[in-house]
Amino acid sequence: MNGLIRGRLVVGMVTACTITGLFEAFATFRLAHPGVELTLLEDNSDRLIERIRSGAADLALIGTAGDPPHGLNALPILAERLIAAVPTDHPLAKKRQATLADITAYPIMTMPQGTGIRTVFDQACAANGIRPNVALQASAPAAIADLARRGLGIAILTESMVTQDDQRLKAITLSEIKTPALLALIWGTTTSPALRELVKHSREAFQPA
Repeated sequence: MNGLIRGRLVVGMVTACTITGLFEAFATFRLAHPGVELTLLEDNSDRLIERIRSGAADLALIGTAGDPPHGLNALPILAERLIAAVPTDHPLAKKRQATLADITAYPIMTMPQGTGIRTVFDQACAANGIRPNVALQASAPAAIADLARRGLGIAILTESMVTQDDQRLKAITLSEIKTPALLALIWGTTTSPALRELVKHSREAFQPA
């Protein structure tokens, strides 16, 4: 049956997110079902969710705050707390934990609106009555981290985006932010055999070893 499925699937990925497991799922799916054309696109999470709801995309990797979007099927992949990353000579670098008031006394650098990280951060600031000075928005976490190393501001990222062996950045826990930034695959209700197979390959790629 493997080679008999035909069709086209549109798959969305949140901008600048490289998840090896998803690429592995694409590769194994393509080998098993060469008759299915995969079209890949990048966008922010808000727009990808709308594409899934409208049927313009079949499957999407998105970032969101805490829980997958209501009313859609979801495969959670990674949930991480936000951290503040500062250069090792920054006034806050000696802290293991900081408040939103502590970090928003300085320029903030983070992901654009519509991404999971930015949604978590904005919601936490709003809940605490804080209006941060977002001095820079970038889609690439590596660019945000690099600018933080150079002292342009405090980077708001997730734990895995700042490696423990980075000698130029200090990751600080944000005490008021408990909601994790969630990466998840989402899809709508469908009878498409091709989509069912791609979801199957995705589950296999992300299941614990």
